[in-house]
Amino acid sequence: MLEKIDLSKAITNAEYKKSKKLLKPKLGELQRKAWDLKIPVILVFEGWHVPGMGEDVNRFILSLDPRGYSFNTMTRPCYEELLKPFIVRFWSRIPAKGKIAIFDRSWYSRAVIECLGKEKTGQEMKKYLEKINYFERQLADDGYLIIKLFLHISEKEHKERFKELKKVNIPLIFEEYEKELSQDLDLIHNYNEYLPFVENMLEKTDMPYAPWTVVEANDRNFATLKIMMTVIHAMEASIKQATRTPAVQTLKYLDLETRRVPQLNDLILEKVDLSRRMDADEYRTSKKFYQQKLATLQYELFRKKRPVVVVFEGWDAAGKGGDIHRLVENLNPRLYRVVPVGSPNDIEKAHHYLWRFCEAIPRAGHITIFDRSWYGRVLVERVEGFCREEEWKRAYREINEFEEILTQAGTIVLKFWLHIDKETQLERFNSRQVDPKKKWKITAEDWRNRGRWDDYKIAANEMLQKTSTTNSRWIIVESNDKRYSRIKVLKTAVEIIEKELKR
Repeated sequence: MLEKIDLSKAITNAEYKKSKKLLKPKLGELQRKAWDLKIPVILVFEGWHVPGMGEDVNRFILSLDPRGYSFNTMTRPCYEELLKPFIVRFWSRIPAKGKIAIFDRSWYSRAVIECLGKEKTGQEMKKYLEKINYFERQLADDGYLIIKLFLHISEKEHKERFKELKKVNIPLIFEEYEKELSQDLDLIHNYNEYLPFVENMLEKTDMPYAPWTVVEANDRNFATLKIMMTVIHAMEASIKQATRTPAVQTLKYLDLETRRVPQLNDLILEKVDLSRRMDADEYRTSKKFYQQKLATLQYELFRKKRPVVVVFEGWDAAGKGGDIHRLVENLNPRLYRVVPVGSPNDIEKAHHYLWRFCEAIPRAGHITIFDRSWYGRVLVERVEGFCREEEWKRAYREINEFEEILTQAGTIVLKFWLHIDKETQLERFNSRQVDPKKKWKITAEDWRNRGRWDDYKIAANEMLQKTSTTNSRWIIVESNDKRYSRIKVLKTAVEIIEKELKR
């Protein structure tokens, strides 16, 4: 692949200055249009680990308004980042709508670096690249423009640039530079050894929604102009797409599944036995037993560096708060976190819907409990029309991929749907309404949502069907009886965690 690239291309200084004078204002104009149209842009710069790439990137970004972009250098991850799944580290860096995020090295460099030297390198690299494709496709589907540039130089140029750096009378800088690189990836002296890894990376991640552009970078003038022209063409195409009338816009997502609306009599939740009960004595005995077991397992999770994600979804007044309270009652608060999820704020709305959850994904050995979660996309956002049909239909696949990233990184994912019938919900609503201590729990929105019970049931059933996977299954909790619900959650959590820790 790369051996066919003509690296002899060059531009004179006079031609460079003349061309740049024309291209610079064009880039500024396109940056402003992207801001007005709320188009988020991700610019990925990859290339050989040699001096000079930073200069090429800097030449380009001087054409942009610094108020509209962020610059990210993906060096070795810190200790906190290493305790989280690979792709999750990068979610926090994606730009808001209308902004540009520039990555000087990215998830690609980190993937190559972290895979090399490990056993079964090829298999590890395949998994990393698969997760990168998930990540980029999800962003592209949400309207992100992804521009990926690989700055390619010859082996001869590679060696020459290091010779030039050594000639500079600042030996300490070179020593530190070479030391940092050697700790990550010894590309300095092994160009041909790592060339196949680079080519494999480019081939496996060159997708229509996020294509690679190889930049002939032996000559810096040529490289800078090609970078500028590539970005201009990509932004022009994205802006043209965004300003088309809805009738002629390209449909990004094709739903190949049936559009038949499921009938209430063939839904999963209709088959749940809500008559299950537990007496007070059995409840107290079981609660003490499972809480003690869970407290012991918490330290075993920490010792083995296994993170746990617990998701609670269900009907309003189904008892999520009570179940969560009993789940964490005997746990060490230093090792767990409860995240209540409400309506997204303006900053969260300006990002991909998964963005706001990534910060809360637990570090290795910790537990995060989500009271509501990313499943809001296919529940409340679907039912209330807060997102387009195309978006919530696409979300089933995106959520499955997101959870696959977590589980393959060793995260134990527990998902509880707390189910009650309509009559029980009404009783609990009325009870809250007259109890001064609980009145704050009931809102006008709860009553309004109750009026759309059947719509939410259809959405919940489809969610349960499409997102219950091998490694992250849904557990339906019969919650008409609160004691039974709380013990089922505790018992299930203990049993699944014990099973996972034995693997």
